[in-house]
Amino acid sequence: MAGSWQQLSSLRLGRALALLHFICLLYPPSGALLWDTKASPPPLERFEVVKGNFSRTFLRVGYHKIAEIPAGACNISIQETIKSRNYLALQTQSGVSIINGNWVIDRPGIFTAVGTQFTYRRPNEIRSRIGESITAPGPLTGDLHVYLIYQQPSPSVSYEYSLPLQNPTLEPDPPSDILPLVETGGTSSPGEEVQQADVTNNHIVKEKPHPDQLPLDPNVTSDRLPTYTWMKIGRTECSTTCGTGRRQVLWECVEKDSQTAVTADLCDPALEPANQEEDCNTQSCPAYWDVGEWSECSRRCGPGIQHRQVICRQVTHIHANKTETSVTVAKELCGSFERPVTKSTCQLKICSQWEIRSEWSPCSVPCGVGQRSREVVCVSNQGEVEPDEECNMNLKPDTLQNCDMGACARSWFTSLWSQRCSAECGLGNRTRTAVCLIDHVTDLPLDSCEGERPQEVTSCDSGPCQNRLEWYTGPWGQCSAECGNGTQTRSVACILNNNGHMEVVDLLKCSSLPQPITAKPCRLKPCGVQWYVTEWSTCSRSCNGGYRVREVHCLADNISPSDHCDPSLTPENREECNTQPCVAEINPLCSDQYHNCMVVVQARLCVYPYYRSVCCVSCSHAQKTYPSSFQKNHIRR
Repeated sequence: MAGSWQQLSSLRLGRALALLHFICLLYPPSGALLWDTKASPPPLERFEVVKGNFSRTFLRVGYHKIAEIPAGACNISIQETIKSRNYLALQTQSGVSIINGNWVIDRPGIFTAVGTQFTYRRPNEIRSRIGESITAPGPLTGDLHVYLIYQQPSPSVSYEYSLPLQNPTLEPDPPSDILPLVETGGTSSPGEEVQQADVTNNHIVKEKPHPDQLPLDPNVTSDRLPTYTWMKIGRTECSTTCGTGRRQVLWECVEKDSQTAVTADLCDPALEPANQEEDCNTQSCPAYWDVGEWSECSRRCGPGIQHRQVICRQVTHIHANKTETSVTVAKELCGSFERPVTKSTCQLKICSQWEIRSEWSPCSVPCGVGQRSREVVCVSNQGEVEPDEECNMNLKPDTLQNCDMGACARSWFTSLWSQRCSAECGLGNRTRTAVCLIDHVTDLPLDSCEGERPQEVTSCDSGPCQNRLEWYTGPWGQCSAECGNGTQTRSVACILNNNGHMEVVDLLKCSSLPQPITAKPCRLKPCGVQWYVTEWSTCSRSCNGGYRVREVHCLADNISPSDHCDPSLTPENREECNTQPCVAEINPLCSDQYHNCMVVVQARLCVYPYYRSVCCVSCSHAQKTYPSSFQKNHIRR
């Protein structure tokens, strides 16, 4: 008797555990199985349904945790309630990716992890009104983390799963005349309806005494032996509210007489009705506006336009795998709902602008035609420098520009004579600097300019010195130029030395002796800038007042043009000359012997003695009027 009791208890425990897993798979997401609340606690553990919703207006782009589903959960359903460009993602507690991890978007399908299979669906964008979904029967063997990959504003995700309220603890019952797995404490009359969605009256379809329920006491007759049978207790909730859904008929093992629910193993498995499905809610769904994705903005920056497709659709059938069959219908059927806009303004970002970062640089040449430049960059609305392609190239300001610095000098230029004589007494020197400037104000070799190089040293007399007999040198004097190239001099004396008596005598008396140098070049500092002038031109007239001109330039130490000279010290570039009146010289022996002597003058034949004699007056007048030309021509010829 005790051995039979232990064998029966072991059998009951194994069957109960298997039944627990089976009920978890069949447990509907909307609630737990309903038991008779008037009876004692149900034979299997109760379940708690956990529901939640995640919605935000704005998030940063990336992964955001929605929920953590604990181990043991079953009937898991995660649904994106609004179609969007966002994605769902799953990860284990240890950080192992299951779906859409590490920025890799998986294709829809079935994924196995944490003891169950996850079905990942991503409906067609234009045909579906709802977004992505992930479902799993469970139970989970480990914690599950649910994430949203945010890419579009206003995401909305709902989730639901079931948790057991307590672990099953099956204790063997004491022996009795009848050994049901679970005691029941009440019955339902045949006409009483069970309070469950879409439940009909109880129907006993088949009955049979359970073969395991044998009387333990030989005194108990077979008339007291309970009979168990399968009874219809209702139907599951319809899979959809419209468009022809599906639902299952629910069967339960009951004691025939009392119709008390008992465990399924008390009924004959061979007589259990097969799973029956039937159509429900066959009416067509209301028409709706199926909104497609927005197209790309017509402009990369600034205000643009984007479009999307809007179609009036109606769902005709919703399948068991939650896919839909829909057709396009006339837009009037969607008239009660305002049609979504198909065109909208958009702006990805504010356009970048050109910004001038510097003024024009100095011209690349000091004279003639050169170029100058400036810095122009493309700047975003945040003030960051971007590649030029981000700005409108047609509106880019010029970065290069031609500049004309005027004609380059091509003449000899000299500085002004130094103000000081190199000798404190007697003869000395004054100096100046001569340069040849041509093209880009380059200091070329001195023979590059026309004509001879101007004199750079001239003599000066500072007055007589005392007589000397032998040369005596004094200290070096100060430099003749305050800046630039100058000359430094010292005095020498001729002294007569007679037994230590020094008597200065005339310098001529020391002329036979080698004279010490009295001048040497000196340079105190660069002049910076100073005025340079050319030689005066020939006077325009030989008498009765004419004028002559010269070029004046302000140059720096490197012989480049400058604007920093003192304007008040600018040398004159024009002056009058030959202001004396013209006096006619009367020579009775000088006369023109031909009437066409003016032709002789024009042909410049006065350089020949013959023509000067026969056209004496005309040639003499021409020589007085243009003396330089007459002299040059005479020398050249």
